[in-house]
Amino acid sequence: MFRFVQVHQFDKLLFYVTLNENLCYVVAVNMVAFGKKLKQRRIEEWQGYYIDYKLMKKKVKRYANQIEAGTLDQQHILKDFKRLLDNQIETVVLFMLEQQGHLARKISHLNKQHESIQDEPHILKICELREAYRSAGQDLLKLLFFVEINAVGLRKILKKFDKRFGYKFTDYYVKTRANHPYSQLRQVFKHVGLGAVFGAISRNLADLQDRQGSYSSIYDQPLLLLQDPVVDLIKSAIDRLAHSTNFLNFLGQHALIMQEELPSPLEEHVDDQTYHFMSLMLNLVNTFLYMVNTYIIVPTADDYSMSLGAAATVCGIVIGAMAVAQIFSSVYFSAWSNKSYFRPLVFSSIVLFVGNVMYALAYDFNSLAVLLLGRLFCGFGSARAVNRRYISDCVPVKIRMQASAGFVSASALGMACGPALAGLLQTEFKIYNFTFNQVTLPGWVMALLWLIYMICLCFSFREPAREAEVNPDPRESSAEQDKIEKGLRQPLLLPSTENGQDSDQECDESEESLEDSRLPAKSLGSAYRLLTPSVKVQLLIYFMLKYAMEILLSESSVVTTYYFGWTTGTVSIFLASLGLMVLPVNFIVGSYISNMYEDRQILLASEIVVLLGILFSFHLIIPYSVPQYVCSGLIMFVSAEVLEGVNLSLLSRVMSSRLSRGTYNGGLLSTEAGTLARVIADATITLAGYLGESKLLNVTLLPSLVICVVSIVATCFTYNSLY
Repeated sequence: MFRFVQVHQFDKLLFYVTLNENLCYVVAVNMVAFGKKLKQRRIEEWQGYYIDYKLMKKKVKRYANQIEAGTLDQQHILKDFKRLLDNQIETVVLFMLEQQGHLARKISHLNKQHESIQDEPHILKICELREAYRSAGQDLLKLLFFVEINAVGLRKILKKFDKRFGYKFTDYYVKTRANHPYSQLRQVFKHVGLGAVFGAISRNLADLQDRQGSYSSIYDQPLLLLQDPVVDLIKSAIDRLAHSTNFLNFLGQHALIMQEELPSPLEEHVDDQTYHFMSLMLNLVNTFLYMVNTYIIVPTADDYSMSLGAAATVCGIVIGAMAVAQIFSSVYFSAWSNKSYFRPLVFSSIVLFVGNVMYALAYDFNSLAVLLLGRLFCGFGSARAVNRRYISDCVPVKIRMQASAGFVSASALGMACGPALAGLLQTEFKIYNFTFNQVTLPGWVMALLWLIYMICLCFSFREPAREAEVNPDPRESSAEQDKIEKGLRQPLLLPSTENGQDSDQECDESEESLEDSRLPAKSLGSAYRLLTPSVKVQLLIYFMLKYAMEILLSESSVVTTYYFGWTTGTVSIFLASLGLMVLPVNFIVGSYISNMYEDRQILLASEIVVLLGILFSFHLIIPYSVPQYVCSGLIMFVSAEVLEGVNLSLLSRVMSSRLSRGTYNGGLLSTEAGTLARVIADATITLAGYLGESKLLNVTLLPSLVICVVSIVATCFTYNSLY
């Protein structure tokens, strides 16, 4: 097993050593610039085979100075930088292939020894062989770290070049290199062959694990739990490098719970001390109940509006009021989660209890204002930012993907159970002066559920211990943040100075602080400035799919009643069926489709299918039929669900690591984008209602069509930067 020992603290770097009998790595924790990190994590005997990140940075700066002075044209710079990158990648790939060959020969020799002891196993030889396979595994782990650091370095230098010159060089370079049949870039990003080496090591270690029992192979039992720690470490490194696309990972990516590009082994050691299973379950229950609370009113919102004397299309405002409040609640809950998880969850439960009671009482008060106020209160109780943050900060790395998948599954089940529960509440009675019917029962039932949840929370939730800050001086942290913010406002082409060597060093430090700092964004403004064109396009796609889904779901009751005369029960069944499609679709995409195609290919294809679903939904043929509505709705909803998973997966890759923590993190930005889309969609439904129910469908689908076309065009422009 690994253990961690603090050996030195220097400036803002805290160094740890991971120790076992055969392996020793130095890990730098807290804020480390990538150039320094690359130098620190290099394996001494492999020094000459890493990409020369410092040289390429100096080249970029020299190009900028030459363009400014007019001594070099752009075509010459592009040609020179392409040659430099090709040479750097070739060095990495050839060394990687050489090391793969060494590993293959070593494992082949060990396999012969393994075969020789099959008939007459000897405990001492088995132990020696297991240690030899472990040693090979540690060599493979070193090679994986080597490939990963080089891959990250290539991404960073390409991003730096684009940012410095405002030129989409990354698009061109990736397109021409990664898609070439003899591509060396593909070798770096796809680590061809390393998976086969890992398979040979893990299979033989599994065979040697217990010679007294069954000799079942890992290929016969793919879910067999491998206890050997080196196997777990290698698998984790491969998954991180490849952005593994199995079903569990695909589900987890829906949650957009971001991790560091090069996570430290220390993280897992700390997480084990803060993890509490029951607290995680209560966190997921909060997610489930909130989604039930969101969608339980959809089948009856139009009836409730009419019972209070408003038009049926006012249901858009009723449904959207919750999303309006969530725009603000996401920010203060995200900030609150920096200090506590228990208190925000308790506050959320209280506010949601009050909001649902107000929603139910609006019928007896005959007040639309009370109804809307109740929904606003429910939105102010949205603790999804806390739910995401808890999983990101308090769940061990080894089960974080399972927890993220649980978050998405809880959301999907809540989305299905909400309308289904509304369909069951078709009764009417009075207790004292309080009315219980199909429009008020959703409020009463949810109020009761939140009360029960709050009681369980108080007795079973355990507040995790907070990590001590490495740098306790807030003035120093604030000063450094000010320096970074100031750097963000500097021009891309800096004027040259007389002292060339000093300016090179100063510029290197400034750029590292700008792009590689691990300090979180301190405001929405600084978070926005960290968004690259690729990130903005992914947020636009997320906005589009949430807008289209909200239009489909929120107006379903009004549209189906107008065209088909559906009852509340029929609408509930339709909406519940849509919600139940989420997990099966994600299973198919995560287990099969994502293993055959790249994420960006699935992204573009899903956008096109969403567009087709929107086009098929228009009322252009008289009469409008149930099969047309149901089929187009299924196409739109299913493709949007596929799109959401791939979109958030790509978003987590292209987003700055500074947005992986703090109040203004990537999860908050995506939540705000999705919530804003829902607000605008619900407002569109209400406004379109003034034109009459006969025009409601086409008028609300038109903005979805326009936004979808724009997102497809934007995706095509940034397609080659999505990797």
